[in-house]
Amino acid sequence: MTVSPTPSAAPGSPTRAAVRMEGLRKTYGEVVAVEGLDLEIGAGEFFSLLGPSGSGKTTTLRMIAGFELPTAGRILLDGEDVSQRPPYERDVNTVFQDYALFPHLSVGENVGYGLMIRKVPRDERARRVADALRMVRLTGLDDRRPGQLSGGQRQRVALARALVNRPRVLLLDEPLGALDLKLRQEMQVELKTIQQEVGITFIYVTHDQDEALSMSDRIAIFNQGRVEQVGSPADVYERPATAFVAGFVGISNILEGAVAAFVTDGAGTVTVRPEKIHLLDPGDPVPAGSVALTGRVHDVVYLGSDTKYLVELDAGGTLAVIKQNVATSSMEALALKGKPVLLAWDRTHTLPVAADGAGGGPSPT
Repeated sequence: MTVSPTPSAAPGSPTRAAVRMEGLRKTYGEVVAVEGLDLEIGAGEFFSLLGPSGSGKTTTLRMIAGFELPTAGRILLDGEDVSQRPPYERDVNTVFQDYALFPHLSVGENVGYGLMIRKVPRDERARRVADALRMVRLTGLDDRRPGQLSGGQRQRVALARALVNRPRVLLLDEPLGALDLKLRQEMQVELKTIQQEVGITFIYVTHDQDEALSMSDRIAIFNQGRVEQVGSPADVYERPATAFVAGFVGISNILEGAVAAFVTDGAGTVTVRPEKIHLLDPGDPVPAGSVALTGRVHDVVYLGSDTKYLVELDAGGTLAVIKQNVATSSMEALALKGKPVLLAWDRTHTLPVAADGAGGGPSPT
């Protein structure tokens, strides 16, 4: 399956392909991990592979790194076929979730280990280690051991160790997965900043939708070994190509059958994001150009800044509605449970989506 053959590079950025995958396939016995992958990643992009566990994203990353060899197809780095080359003959480096630091070596020795193996002269090695530590904001911590560092600092050491070799492509396999939420959010900002400063192509594997949306130039959505959509964060969120993408990237409502036909005056499957839906009192006027459905609030989930309402429609099915608590207390939100309501949203926010080829997405998520 061919998706987005030409990346939409940011203004002023290079458009040549840093990585190209052609007809990539990987099987383990009778299990197909990746099937028919054609994908191009531009030089200097922050590109994320997003999908649930077992969707093929990590297998794809490992094939780019050379840890796994493809069953069929080719991998090209800067136009050169590296499909059958071992990892040490590819100009890439990998940052893992567990960091894989040597506990008996200092921070500086960990960062410079690859340079030492390559017999880089001591003076140049020291200079490049210092530059790498400065990039990840760890200047002055050269002599500490990994056990003396916080989780976020260890993650930065692993990043510095990968950057010090000056790879053309940096591969990151869920590197923030072991961090707590606040630190993970801080490191997302740091990683994006570092990537923009060094200009290296980052290929980032994650199952966290918010992480991918906040950091990426483009995202490939994986599902059961195939890519269902490639696009910018706005593209995959605002214009999902399939029901799976709509259900996996953020929260969405998938409408099918009679309800979809009523909303669109035709057959098919459509989606609408819950934050686009207005929660009104029965009898309230409906804005021109809007879809309107009646129902009853089945459940209320108070989330602090937002409240999620699950509304059972009189026409059948359930819609999720998310409303910011700008002037609503938790008690006011919870008081709506069991009450009749009117749901309305602009017709332009009802988007058609293709039926899922593999599995399908939840309705609503």
